[in-house]
Amino acid sequence: MARLAKFTIEPNGDEYLLLIESDEGEALELVASLEQMDLLGEAVDELLVQEDADDEDE
Repeated sequence: MARLAKFTIEPNGDEYLLLIESDEGEALELVASLEQMDLLGEAVDELLVQEDADDEDE
């Protein structure tokens, strides 16, 4: 499985262009709406909060 090497997010009119690159040189370009970007940010925040809570329990 490839690993994340780099990603960028750029405004593209009313949307955002996400460029995701793997350590194997593969690239994926996606267009996302503001609502999708919000959902992505919320999902990352939830995972980080859960990881912090799990670390505190140890």
